[in-house]
Amino acid sequence: MKKLKELSPEKALRLLFLLFALAFFCAAVLMPDRSDMIITGFLNLLRLPAKTPTNYFSPGYGGYAGTFLNIGCVCLICTALCFLPKAKINGVTVLAVILTIGFSAWGIHVLNIWFGFFGVALYCLVKKDRLGNHIHTMLFTTGLAPLYSDLMLYYPGADYAGFRWQGILLALAVGIFVGFLLPAMLPHSPAMHKHYNLYSAAIPICLMAFFLRGVLYIVLGAARGGSDVGPIKNEYAGLQFASQTICNVFCIVLFGLCILFALLMGCKIKDYLALMKDTGYRTDFIDRYGIAVSVMNIGVFGLFILLYYNLVSLLGSNNAVFNGVTFGCIFCMLSTGCVGSHPRNIWPIMAGYVIASFLTRWISLYLLHFTTFTMTIDAQAILVGLCFAGGLSPISGRYGRRYGILAGMLHFCLVTSAPLLHGAFSLYNGGFTAGITCMLLVPVLEHFCRTKEERPEAKKIGSK
Repeated sequence: MKKLKELSPEKALRLLFLLFALAFFCAAVLMPDRSDMIITGFLNLLRLPAKTPTNYFSPGYGGYAGTFLNIGCVCLICTALCFLPKAKINGVTVLAVILTIGFSAWGIHVLNIWFGFFGVALYCLVKKDRLGNHIHTMLFTTGLAPLYSDLMLYYPGADYAGFRWQGILLALAVGIFVGFLLPAMLPHSPAMHKHYNLYSAAIPICLMAFFLRGVLYIVLGAARGGSDVGPIKNEYAGLQFASQTICNVFCIVLFGLCILFALLMGCKIKDYLALMKDTGYRTDFIDRYGIAVSVMNIGVFGLFILLYYNLVSLLGSNNAVFNGVTFGCIFCMLSTGCVGSHPRNIWPIMAGYVIASFLTRWISLYLLHFTTFTMTIDAQAILVGLCFAGGLSPISGRYGRRYGILAGMLHFCLVTSAPLLHGAFSLYNGGFTAGITCMLLVPVLEHFCRTKEERPEAKKIGSK
C-alpha cells in the first residue's frame, strides 16, 4: 500500500490502464459465448463495417466475448502508447484513452485504430517533436475509424467488397492526412467554444469528416458504402442484443475496484468532496487534486453514469438499453472524469435531457397531434447523445444548475441532426454537437448572465 501511495501520476495511470485491459480480458473468457470468441467473434469485427451506431454485442459482429476481447486489445494498445519515451500523460491523455476504450464497443477495432497514428508520427518527424507528446492526438484520430473501415471495405461502390489493397492504401492515405493536420488544429479548437466543451477534439475531427465526405463521396461521385452489414445477415446488425446483467456486473466491479485503488493510494473523502465543488472549467483534476482523488472520481462518476442508464431503462420501454453501444457510452462519458466532469456538475445536463424528451413528446403528440415520436429518453440516438452532452458540464459548473439544464435541452434538440453534416463517418458526433451548443449558448450567457463566482461581488455592489 505504501508503494501505491508513492507512485507518480504517470506510473499510476499506466497501472490503471493495465488493470482496465486485464478486466476486459477476464470478462471475455467469462462470457457465455466465449467458445466463439476468436473465430466468429473477434475476427468478425475486423471485416465488418463500423458505421455508427454498430452494436458489437450482436452475434453476427463480435458477440459479448469477442467485443470484450476487442476492447481489451485496444486498451492494451492505448496503454502501450503511454510507455513511449518521455510520454506526456495527463488528464487529456486519460480522456483520449478511456474515450477510445468506449468506442471499441461500437466503432473501433484493432485494425482501424492504426491509420491516423502514421500521420501523427509523420508530423512529429517533420516538426522534430517527440511522439510521446502526442499520445492523445494519435488516439483522437480514431474518431474517424468508421471512415477508414468504409474505405477499406466498400469504396468506391456501395456494395461490400471486402479487403482490397486499393482500399487499404486509400484508408492509409486518409489516415496520414488526418494525423498530420490534427496536431495543428487541436490547439485552436478551445477558442471556438471558449473551453466549455470538454470534447474539444470533436470539432476538428468532425470538420475533417465533413471535408473528406465532401471530396471522396460528393465531389468524386462515389456511392456511400455501409448500406448493409456486409457478409452477415441483416438481422444480426440490430441493437436488440443487450444484457443489463453483464453490463451492470462488469461496471460495478470495475468502478468499485477504481474506488478501492484510490483509497489504497491515499484518497481522503474530504479531498474528493473538494473536487466535487470544482466548476470543471479549464481544469485538470490530476494536477489540481492529485492522482488518488482523480481515480476516485473515475470510480464514483462511473457508478453515477451507470445509475442514470439503469433509471432510463426503467423510464422507457426499450428493452435493449444495455447493448454494445450504450455500454461503450458509459466509458465515453466517463472519459471526462479527469478534465472537468463529476456527478455534481453533470446531473443538470442529464436532467435537461430527461425534461427535453418528455416536453418535446408532449408537444409532438398532444399539441401538434403527430402520430409518432422517436426522441424518447431511451432511444438509441438519445442515449448516445447524452453521453457527449456531459462535455458541457463546465457550463453547469460555472453558471449553475438551471443553465446546465438548459444546455442539456439544447444539446438534445441538436444531436440527431449533426450526422447529416459528416455523414455519420465521425464517432465524435455528440462532442461536435456539444461544441455547436457552446457556440450558440455561451455568448448569450456571457452577455446576460453572471457566473457563480461573479454573483457575490455583484450583490455587494448592488447593496451599496
